Amino acid sequence: MSTIGVLGGGQLARMLALAGAPLGVRFLIVDNVADACAGQVAPLLVADWRDFAALERFAAQIDVATFDFENVPADTAHWLTEHTRVSPNPRALALAQDRLAEKSMFRELGLETPAFATVDSREDLVRAAATIGFPAVLKTRRLGYDGKGQFRLRSADDIDAAWRALGGAPSILEAWVAFEREVSVVAVRGRDGAFATYPLVQNWHSDGILSASLAPAPDAAGLAELATHHARRIAEHLDYVGVFALELFVRDGKLLGNEMAPRVHNSGHWTIEGAPCSQFENHVRAVLGLPLGDTAALGVSVMLNWIGQLPDAGPVLREPRGHWHDYGKSPRAGRKVGHATLCAGNAADLGEALARVARALGREAQAAPVLAALHGAR
Repeated sequence: MSTIGVLGGGQLARMLALAGAPLGVRFLIVDNVADACAGQVAPLLVADWRDFAALERFAAQIDVATFDFENVPADTAHWLTEHTRVSPNPRALALAQDRLAEKSMFRELGLETPAFATVDSREDLVRAAATIGFPAVLKTRRLGYDGKGQFRLRSADDIDAAWRALGGAPSILEAWVAFEREVSVVAVRGRDGAFATYPLVQNWHSDGILSASLAPAPDAAGLAELATHHARRIAEHLDYVGVFALELFVRDGKLLGNEMAPRVHNSGHWTIEGAPCSQFENHVRAVLGLPLGDTAALGVSVMLNWIGQLPDAGPVLREPRGHWHDYGKSPRAGRKVGHATLCAGNAADLGEALARVARALGREAQAAPVLAALHGAR
């Protein structure tokens, strides 16, 4: 029986453990907090990311280490490679931790991005703003996700506020993209180089946090093929093993690279019920060297993220293909505490189910853009 070690004990580690259990895979979670929710379903080792004595004990009990989130220190990942196999590799992790390196790689591999410039000082910010123009977004190069570490500049009057807000951290300034929609592709690459993607997904965000995902994205056949091409090039360039997500903007019918996540991803949660083999099971398969599973969509699905606190589960569970996921977290503003997935055979039936759930839960605003996309897909 194989054991996978997961660095990070959040909901992604939790769902990895649940997906791996039917395969007979054991898990050991390491996190620096004692109430990490993955510890409810798998053994949890509480340790700091640089407590190498504890990490040595961790490595001795596992067959491969992987990640629940991308902000594990890269030097910890490198240290682990001397004690166990690590998938994805530390190079991929380090690159995804640095927005400048990430965007530069996208361009190197032929994926267009918004205009960007390096910002290491206030003077750099002034020069970058003069070149890129407004509106623009100042982003820390490291440790930013779910809208954190970002400040939108609407004019030159915002320069000082932006610089103060990010604490003078090394950053990049990006041109604001007036995108038509946000999409993502979740991809998986095995140890033998086998590669597959799930259907392109359309996403909606609220305050920088994913609110809803619709799979497959409507009217996106050509874009899906192009997204798969870019994801494959990235995976092969990094010799990547496991699941990752490539987040993209659509503008004027073209794809622009936003960022990649070197792990299973929020926009792939729909795959638990909406695909023959979920992103979580495929990640387990990939890092253990097992054959990859089928990534096709079983009809259409919508995933609704629950942020802050959970609503009533009843309206979702009353739907014939409604699925509920409680992460076992205490409520807190801005915290991902669960999600629901609705599945159906076609866009019309999914729209009706989503409308019923939204009305019952008072979530009409969250569902409205998804319903509009579904209506356009009929």
